[in-house]
Order: sequence, then C-alpha cells, then structure tokens
Amino acid sequence: MMDAPLLALTRRRSGAPSGLSAETAAAENMRQLIQLRWIAVAGQTLTILFVHFGLRVPLPVLEMLGVALALAAANLFATIALPRHRVQDDEVMFALLLDMAALTLQLYFSGGAANPFISLYLLQVVLGAILLPPASAAILVGATVLSYALLSVSYVPLALPRSLVTESADLFAIGRWISFAMVASLLVLLITRISRNLRAREAHVADLRQHAAEEEGIVRMGLFASGAAHELGTPLGTLSVILADWRRMPAIARDPELDAEVREMQAEVQRCKAIVSDILHSAGQPRGEEMERMAAGAFLDSVVEAWRPTHPQVPLDYGRDAVAAAIIAVDPALRQAVWNLLDNAAEASPAGVRLLADIEDSMVAICVQDWGDGFAPEVLENLGKLFQSTKGAGHGLGLFLAANVARRLGGRLEARNPAMGGAEVRLLLPFALPKETR
Repeated sequence: MMDAPLLALTRRRSGAPSGLSAETAAAENMRQLIQLRWIAVAGQTLTILFVHFGLRVPLPVLEMLGVALALAAANLFATIALPRHRVQDDEVMFALLLDMAALTLQLYFSGGAANPFISLYLLQVVLGAILLPPASAAILVGATVLSYALLSVSYVPLALPRSLVTESADLFAIGRWISFAMVASLLVLLITRISRNLRAREAHVADLRQHAAEEEGIVRMGLFASGAAHELGTPLGTLSVILADWRRMPAIARDPELDAEVREMQAEVQRCKAIVSDILHSAGQPRGEEMERMAAGAFLDSVVEAWRPTHPQVPLDYGRDAVAAAIIAVDPALRQAVWNLLDNAAEASPAGVRLLADIEDSMVAICVQDWGDGFAPEVLENLGKLFQSTKGAGHGLGLFLAANVARRLGGRLEARNPAMGGAEVRLLLPFALPKETR
C-alpha cells in the first residue's frame, strides 16, 4: 500500500496499479518530488511576501515571484505528464536540477550565500544520492557546489531597514533554525517514503523471481508429462489388445459379470489413452493457439459432464446459472485445474462435493466445496506453492497448477476452511460482456 499524497494535486488516479515494478517505483519517486516542489512553491511565495511586506525588507518581488510561478508551471506540466509515460533516471536528475536552479535564483535575489536558507541545497543532494546512479548524483553535487560558490561572490545584497539592523543577528539565527527544521523534517518524510517505495520494488522483484521459479517447475513437469505420455503409449496399446482378446475368449463371453468388468477395463484404458493424447497434443501447441473464448456456463457443463462418470459414487451439487452467459478465456489447463479441484474434493469428501459459480466484483467465481477435514494451516499459508500438501511427497500439484492457471488468465486462487466445516477453493477469473450484448 502506497503512502497517501501530501497534496491533492498529486493524488493518483483511481484504478491505477498498486504493484511496484521498477517503472512504478520510479513514478512514485517522481510523484514525491512533485509533492516536494509544490511545498517549495508555496513556501517560497509565502516567505517572499512575508519578508517584503511584513518585515519591510525590500526584495525584487516580481523577479522572485516569477521564479516561483515558473516552478509551479513546470510542476503542473510534470503532474499532467507523469501518468502518461515511463519515468527515466535522467528525468529525475533534471527535476532535481530544476529545483536547484530555482533555489539558486531565489537565493541570488535575497542575499546569496549569506541567506540562512542556503542549507536547502542539502535536500537536493541527499535526494539525488538516494534516487540517482552515482554518475548522475555526482553531476548534481558538482552543480550544487558550483552554485554555492557563485552565490558567495555574485548576488543581490539584502538592504535591511534601519529598524531591523540591530536585530539582524537574531533574525538570521531564527532563519537558520527554520531552515534546519525544514530540511530535517522534509528529509525524514521524503526519505521514509522513497525508501518504502524502494523496498516495495525489491519485494516486487522477489515476487517475479518466485513466479519464474514456479514457471520453471511447470515447464519441468510439462517435459516429464510429455515424456511419460510417450512411454505410456506402448503399454496402454498392449493392454487394449489383451483386453480385446479376453473379450473374445468363450469363458469370459459366457460370464456376464466378467464381460462387464472387461468392458469397464477397456473404457478406462481408452480414457487413459485419451489423456495421453491430450498431453501430447497440448505439448505441441503454443499457448496463444490453445486459448479460446467461451461461455462460463457451457465450459463448466462440459467439465461436469466429463467428470461425473469418473466419480459416479460421489454426489455433485452443481449450480452455474448466475454465470451462464459470462464469457471467459478457456484453455485445456483451466479444464484440468477445475477437474483437479473436483478430484481433490471428492477424495476428501466421498459423501459429496459442491461446484457453484457466481459473479463477484466483475469476476467469475468458480467455487469447489467439500465436507472433509479442511485444509491444514500450512497449506493455507503456502497456497499455490509447489508440493504443499499433507498427503506426502509428490502431492500438492492441484492447487499449485490451479493458482498458476488463474494468474495466467488474469485471475487468482483463494482457499479457506468455512465455519460450517470442510474446505472451499475459489477460482476467480475475469470475464467479458454476455454474448448477446457484444
């Protein structure tokens, strides 16, 4: 969760992504600089007016207010342009150089290096050291040192009125204290926020690495499955021939019970061969060619129609009317993910399972429930990670694959143990308009 903006003018648009990739972190850091610049514009304007009209110290008001106005115009342009392009390091350096140039002009018109607000240069230098590469930070430091040196020899001196001459030492001491307090407060505020942005970016990179490791695991499993499918083709073909020969044997043909069992075995062998064929077919297809758009109701109907005969002894409570016309992206991996969730539920709850679908927050929610013992706490804590299961080594692929399929399709996987008992797994997938309105 990102920090709230300091000013309403820099508030992020609703619906903006909250994840912090490297680009998002750079944009957030630029947003912090924009907020700082609005504070600088307001502070400079108020200080100029107070010193000139309140303390009666003559200042080149038009020139100084012109600098503040130009800085405000540049900041307004940056505020408008920020959401429309990717922020680069050189843009951050340019923004800091612009702030430093504006500060230099204001100091030039108000006493040069003797101005107590000269310490505001440190703010730009510290921010540059945090946000910029070493070479760019060195350029910023060099520009700051050069500006400080120029202000020591070239500036418009302050002409204090006679009434303030005797109090000038106290006024400059107060000014130095105000400057120190401003620099310290702004540094703490901005560095805290920027450091949080950078930590969030590092967490995002770690998350990407975790996803890459999971994808690598999926690739390894795909290669293993493809190789296993090739190897299984021969023994399945042999079993099919043997079972066909058995059915022609007179002893089996005369026994209805044996004949029925052989028929059932033949059906299971054919199912295994179909699964092997699907694996080999899917392994040779690019993902883009596998994807299709389909009504969620028809998709779930096809899954249930194919799954029920494989678990005839498990009652299935099925409802999907709420999503009948919702269009979702479908591929073989999604079918297998829902099938795996139903298999897991049937294994945990042979007395019955439930498959329901509904619309939740512009998403199709496919919910699989069982009445078993529920998930162990460590499974819920590591939901979607590889081989996280209480069944032992080699198990836990179902939730892992379902989580990755959901993420690839733009959705997510959720799991919980309902208060009434059992376990509940929900696949949330984005959907488009109903067919009749497209």
